[in-house]
Amino acid sequence: MTTLPMLWADGIWTSLFHLGPSIFEKSLRPILVYFFLVFLLRVFGKRELAQLNPFDLIVLLSLSNTLQNAMIGDDNSLTGGLIGAFSLCAINYLVVRFLFQHRRLDQWIEGSPSSLIEDGKVQKSALARELLTVSELESIVHRQGFNSLDEVKSCILLSGGTFSIEGKTPPRSAVHHQEILDRLDQLSHQIEEIKRSIREG
Repeated sequence: MTTLPMLWADGIWTSLFHLGPSIFEKSLRPILVYFFLVFLLRVFGKRELAQLNPFDLIVLLSLSNTLQNAMIGDDNSLTGGLIGAFSLCAINYLVVRFLFQHRRLDQWIEGSPSSLIEDGKVQKSALARELLTVSELESIVHRQGFNSLDEVKSCILLSGGTFSIEGKTPPRSAVHHQEILDRLDQLSHQIEEIKRSIREG
């Protein structure tokens, strides 16, 4: 006679491991979404990766939810999720490995860095190309410890959405750090002199 615990257990195992779509479809869906996202981020530029304002962050967070059903279909099983996750990791590994051996193609897909500030001068054409405002650029250099754009010698938006910034002079944090190190060095010399005078006395 079938008991309630046995029925409950059968229902759990069925919902966990029973695949809705075929394994081929479960593997193909994440792969297609993966390449679509690569294309999408290539078209819309490095700005989305940099997450320069709340709107960019909202877009990235919403993408996962928007494409969730496209990746898994009408399947909430554990097996389907594991197959989808494995397919994503596998295709990413293969793509990265392939691009590592074909640097020109990798550069084309990732795009080239954009020089936003050169020799202390803001490149407004580059800002327009990356859909960046001067105020957003100012907030970026502020986060790096600079007071204003006048203190920046160069600013480059890299392919991965990060910024490489070089100042005309070191930023305040670096100057303060160096002052502390110099002061500690002076104190160390003073302590050595006191020790020497004590030994000689």
